[in-house]
Amino acid sequence: MGITRDSRHKRSATGARRAQFRKKRKFELGRQAANTRLGPKRIHDVRVRGGNIKPRALRLDSGNFAWGSENVTAKTRILGVVYNASNNELVRTNTLVKGAVIQIDATPFRVAYEKNYGQPVTRRRAPAGQTEQEEVKRSNHTERKLAERRKDAKLDPIVEQQFGAGRLYAVISSRPGQSGRADGYILEGQELEFYARRLRNAKHK
Repeated sequence: MGITRDSRHKRSATGARRAQFRKKRKFELGRQAANTRLGPKRIHDVRVRGGNIKPRALRLDSGNFAWGSENVTAKTRILGVVYNASNNELVRTNTLVKGAVIQIDATPFRVAYEKNYGQPVTRRRAPAGQTEQEEVKRSNHTERKLAERRKDAKLDPIVEQQFGAGRLYAVISSRPGQSGRADGYILEGQELEFYARRLRNAKHK
């Protein structure tokens, strides 16, 4: 039996079985789930209805992620899946689906922040053996511009803590099995607090 997306096989709202008045149709066709995993990029093209092509991602290791509060979007590495509301098995197997909470490399966003504000994103001490970076020479105009920006530089404490570890929590908002991409946004504010709480509870269990 093929996979179909029809509703004729389901019972009615009262629980009655519906009569089978026709067989399966091509336009009701369904396919195997992509189950996109974390790994070297591997995308297959699938010929779909109307002769269109749908990129089916089987393996992905990077994506474009937006940092909403700073208006920054950058391509970065995906490091792992940490939470999925639908199924814990998808966390264990590092399966990338829409809505999955993942960890991404913070480097591109740290560089963008430091370039925009002219100050380090976190006050964490430099590792032993490394010296402080030399002061970059800037014009007075640039210094005034950066000083003006720093007045509005407010960073979520949880996000700052994540920058110290070099990893950020993000959510996938695209559908890798349908678009061939794992794009999303960095978690902040109440949404980040919610998922941080869920992750803490999961660890205690």
